[in-house]
Amino acid sequence: MPLRFPTGTLAEHLACRQAAAVFDVSHLGTVRLEGPHAWAQLQGALTNDLAKVSPGRAQYTHLLDEDGSVLDDMIVWWVCDERFDVMPNASNTRRVRAALGGLDVTTERAVVAVQGPAARQVLLRAFPAAAEVGHFQVRQLNWGRPAVPTVVAGTGYTGEDGVEVAVPAEAATELWEALVAAGAVPAGLGARDTLRLEAGLPLHGHELGPGTSPLEAGLSWVVAWGKPGGFRGLPALLERRAKGVSRKLTGVIGDGRQPFREGYTVHLEPLEPGAVGACPEARPSPEAPAGSSAKPGPAAWPGALDAPTAELTSGNYSPVLQKGIGLCFLPVEVSPGSRVSVQGRLPATVVKPPFVAKGRAQPSRVSGLGAAPSAATEKPTELAGQS
Repeated sequence: MPLRFPTGTLAEHLACRQAAAVFDVSHLGTVRLEGPHAWAQLQGALTNDLAKVSPGRAQYTHLLDEDGSVLDDMIVWWVCDERFDVMPNASNTRRVRAALGGLDVTTERAVVAVQGPAARQVLLRAFPAAAEVGHFQVRQLNWGRPAVPTVVAGTGYTGEDGVEVAVPAEAATELWEALVAAGAVPAGLGARDTLRLEAGLPLHGHELGPGTSPLEAGLSWVVAWGKPGGFRGLPALLERRAKGVSRKLTGVIGDGRQPFREGYTVHLEPLEPGAVGACPEARPSPEAPAGSSAKPGPAAWPGALDAPTAELTSGNYSPVLQKGIGLCFLPVEVSPGSRVSVQGRLPATVVKPPFVAKGRAQPSRVSGLGAAPSAATEKPTELAGQS
């Protein structure tokens, strides 16, 4: 996946929020488990409970280390009765296979994600059967002439509606071109990162990894505490739960347009919490650059404490909100509406993610299904990481 296409990260980001974008996410892994023992292998290793779903469904889950930390977060595609395609993060495919068994079939297929409020309109033109695959559903379908087998899942990493299509590698270019011809805007890694950050989605190696359990990350809902037989890392996780966590994953949104970056310090302000419980109304700005050309913040902000409370695990500029946004782990006592300073000089407010809710971006003012605002003057977006 390139960092960006000629249209630029800003245009790609807004295309996904306002119409439809297509991403090549073939760098993600696919570990396939098949046979009568596949279900039990996954059920005994992963935190979520496969008994809650059935063939033809997908499930978000975690693989833990023995100390309760998240080794990887992934989505399991339950393709049919005795076949599961596990979709780990790119850098973790080998360790996930070592823990779960199965076969690494990553190089045999490509994965194309179609995302955005108009994603299904695009699919109706290019791959009509895929448009019928609902949220977290999984279907085996045929596409093209001659027909090639695909697996389509109603999943994604942008906070918008859409699907991901696993297609034989040799058919990927033809599928990509068909989706673009149907109106999807090609989008790169820069937009993928800013989109997932606006949606408040964690990224392994940033919000998830060594020392961080599902509890600190606000993802305890993926833990099936009473699952018969338990799972790897459960004893340590139970101990963490009994002690209680001291920090939690939280969002911060700046008062101004200065982009936030990973590693920026976060200082609590000695101010009474305000009444801010949600992000401002989404207002996309076609003219706003998605990088360092934004106006700098004030040289200093009186009241900031000397010792930083946290560091941003991810940060960037929000093209929809036109403000700097970031994720960090703050003490559990810090509530939404509390005031903080970022990097000692950028005033910000604590919020509960997501920063931008699904469908909250205004429709594009540019005609055409896949049209997006021009970003010819955009400078490259500095990325927080890669999934």
